[in-house]
Amino acid sequence: MLGALGALLFAGAAGAQSLPVIAQNPPDLRWRELRTPHFQVLYPAGLDAAAQRTAGRLEAVHGPDGATLGVQARPLAVVLQNQTTVSNGFVTFLPRHAEFFTTPEQGQGLGTVDWLDGLVVHEFRHVNQFDKARQGVGRVLGPLLGDGALGVAAVGVPQWFFEGDAVGTETALTRSGRGRIPYFGLGLRTNLLSGRRYNYQKAVSGSLRDYVPDWYVLGYFMTSYLKTHRGPDAWARVLDDYYRFPFYPFSFSNSLRRTTGLRVEDLYDSTMAELDSTWRAEQAARPAPMPVRELAGQADTRIFTQYQFPQYVTDSTVLALKSGLDNIPQLVLLGRHGRERKLFTPGLINIPEQLSVGGGALVWPEFRQQPRWGQRVFSELKILDLATGRVRAVGRGGRYAAAALSPDGRRLVAVRTDESYHHALVVLDARSGALIQTLPNPRNDFYQQPRWLPDGRRVVAVVLRAAGKTLEIIDPATGATQPLLPVANVNLTNPQPWGDYVLYNSPQSGVDNIYAVSLKNGLTYQVTNRPFGAYHAAVSPDGRTLALHDYRATGARIVELPLDPATWTALGAPATADAPGPYAAALAAGEPSGPRIAALLASPDSSGPRYGVRRYRPLAHAFRIFGYGVVQSPAGNAVSVGVRSQDFLSTTQAFAGLSYDQTERTFAGTGALSYQGRFPVLDVEASYGGRNSTRYFDRAAPLDSLRPARWQYARVLAGVRVPLVLTRSKYLQALTLGAYYLHERVYNYPATLRNRDETGPTTPLHALQTYLSYASQLKQSARDVAPRGGATLLATYRTTPFGTALQASQIGAQAAVYLPGLAPHHALRLRAGYQYQQQGQYNFTAAISYPRAETSYLSFDRLAAASADYNLPLAFVHWSVGRVLYVQRLRADLFVDVARGSSLVTTVPVNGPPVRTPATQDFRNGGADLLALFNVFHLRTPVEAGVRIAYSSYLQRVVVQTLAFNVRL
Repeated sequence: MLGALGALLFAGAAGAQSLPVIAQNPPDLRWRELRTPHFQVLYPAGLDAAAQRTAGRLEAVHGPDGATLGVQARPLAVVLQNQTTVSNGFVTFLPRHAEFFTTPEQGQGLGTVDWLDGLVVHEFRHVNQFDKARQGVGRVLGPLLGDGALGVAAVGVPQWFFEGDAVGTETALTRSGRGRIPYFGLGLRTNLLSGRRYNYQKAVSGSLRDYVPDWYVLGYFMTSYLKTHRGPDAWARVLDDYYRFPFYPFSFSNSLRRTTGLRVEDLYDSTMAELDSTWRAEQAARPAPMPVRELAGQADTRIFTQYQFPQYVTDSTVLALKSGLDNIPQLVLLGRHGRERKLFTPGLINIPEQLSVGGGALVWPEFRQQPRWGQRVFSELKILDLATGRVRAVGRGGRYAAAALSPDGRRLVAVRTDESYHHALVVLDARSGALIQTLPNPRNDFYQQPRWLPDGRRVVAVVLRAAGKTLEIIDPATGATQPLLPVANVNLTNPQPWGDYVLYNSPQSGVDNIYAVSLKNGLTYQVTNRPFGAYHAAVSPDGRTLALHDYRATGARIVELPLDPATWTALGAPATADAPGPYAAALAAGEPSGPRIAALLASPDSSGPRYGVRRYRPLAHAFRIFGYGVVQSPAGNAVSVGVRSQDFLSTTQAFAGLSYDQTERTFAGTGALSYQGRFPVLDVEASYGGRNSTRYFDRAAPLDSLRPARWQYARVLAGVRVPLVLTRSKYLQALTLGAYYLHERVYNYPATLRNRDETGPTTPLHALQTYLSYASQLKQSARDVAPRGGATLLATYRTTPFGTALQASQIGAQAAVYLPGLAPHHALRLRAGYQYQQQGQYNFTAAISYPRAETSYLSFDRLAAASADYNLPLAFVHWSVGRVLYVQRLRADLFVDVARGSSLVTTVPVNGPPVRTPATQDFRNGGADLLALFNVFHLRTPVEAGVRIAYSSYLQRVVVQTLAFNVRL
């Protein structure tokens, strides 16, 4: 997520570099390597215990994880990233390796399995999925394309298969994969039970109006249905058929039909019908839902909107986090009477699984990236004074996850996972952020969502151990602990103390609800009975009312109910296991190795094998070719013919190949190298290709000598750039500085278009290029069509300072401001730029945006340009055209471009010497871009394309241009 912030700037800074900046670790890390029979594990020094454990787990699942696909994966490199507090993991074949981020998440999706153990099972299934492509067409493409062949061969496999099948594997091989957690399928279950069964096009492509489950959820249930009814190896047979020849639309669906008799639409319909029947039967067997009172002022139900994580400010006022398709996440106040009141818009929230109010303040964790090193992401705590509205950060440079304020607001308790994968509860001073105490944790238990008890002396938290979860009261002063529940395979979350009880979330009945355990006798009770899910209990200051967020198909809502133990349902002894979800038992039955793997994951760390460790030097492994032949351009804008290299730690990238310039419509052979392991990024690039421009023949009045010019160039570029991410609020901010030396020779420059003093190919161009690029943009909601706040600046300077015959200079600056429009999701952009150049002998490419609707670029000595864009959505739709097209949104960009270009031209009077006078050309262009956001051939990633209809004052006619394809990731 954070790595995407740099995309605000890096793509268009100065046209100097083709290799993107990838998130880096700081250079002071010392890397280690251990090897097993099938894995190479790379990790920073200090993470040895976790690396040994992870390596042992990887070896243990190597055979079982791919068994149902009929795959034994080739050896793999796995990088453990311990500098970030982002909870994530991924597998890629560019280059082929996996990365595990070692900070566990705090949410309900964690279940009762260790974070790294869950990554091992899930991510290694992706490795087996990719290696399944080494057959049929993939076997032929491999020698031609390298590891890139895995992606090419799998181009028709839907993303829901990859993620859903991996979730199914973690469900089958562990005691608590996401398929066993009701929260995971909550949205789909609620949709079906609420009568919202969408067609396959909408289910696979998404919506900008309704909640549509993601790839993981959709894929889990569809892949699990087929495994349950057609055998655990059903997908292996489908893929065997698919890889015979995958390169045509709906090839995956056709392979599914040939193997099972079902198209993807049929599989979807059958899965939804079975789930609907199963969940309705379970719902009918439960008692009728208890009544609740919804707090007034929450948004209507036309667009999916959620209110979550309630916290009482007063007995009649509740604070919550509002999010959804229609707005960026924001903190709001709700009351029993009146409308919601916006309180604050936070920055990049670190998975807000809880909010905490205490002493008149609110605390939550936010990500904060070290500006240069994208892999070093801290998690600091933000504290909002509810009386003054002031926000301050504490624990800067820390690694804090869930945090809670003491009742008096003076102390904080927070969860921290350090760089060695050691978990701890810490107590901080709420004013200074100073560390007061780190609670002992000799077993390295993992803590979730701690809360202070009303006495302000003790803390209650969820504790995850090797055998499962429990609730525990901890006294920081003495270190004494009091278990409240037996350690069991029950996904406990969100403890909330009240009187002689601790309330908590549990899915033990198959639906998440609020439960309570007595501090006196250990008996448990069911507090709420809601049909879809009740979460995050909060108790009013007077102790009489309970608030929670109640899930609906239109999004969670904050509701209240009286807090009265007499109405609770007594359960007696605590639960020892959660109710299994649909398909979980069948998936486990299809995995003979499941019990052995589950037992291994519950074993102590010290029980596994130990592997030899040696130092790993990134520079010694800087070059690793992963793709050749037809490869994706590093800039991502085209397919090229060439070779690409990147090391596992992403410090060094290299590319050599033939690429295409979309602006000037010319080809070029390019070789590029970028070393990113130090503070400045070091870039070297060499290329030979064509130029295409339009310029005046003689620069003399009358200006009637405009001619197109095409020529070739040989270029060497070398320099440095410093990419910085500066985000610290709701505005995404980034800054890039760069300086490059350019050596260029030109060939075949038409003599008739060259001035008399302009040199030919014998004298090269020596130029320096420097630039500054800054962007600050307000976060966008899913329905926003453009930024509704912020500013950008791009300044460039290019010159030839070495006194050679071929000379030129150019300075350019362009700035833009983004403002909200007249209605929600409307946005206004105002942009202005100025470019000056001395172009008697050579023309640099444009440094500012040129007026739209012009079919060619005219080079001027001076160019001043301004534009105004008004972006607005026209309609949010769900239009299907058979299986081929699914349209989600129509939008327009109304624009006006004005510019004035001027150049000095030579006029020769009848009686007198030549005189150089300025000649100008004005542009007054305007028009509209009409665009549609759509999906094709059931692909989940939408594409935006359309048409531009504009008037060109220079051409004095209406110009119609196609706009394609803007891919939205």
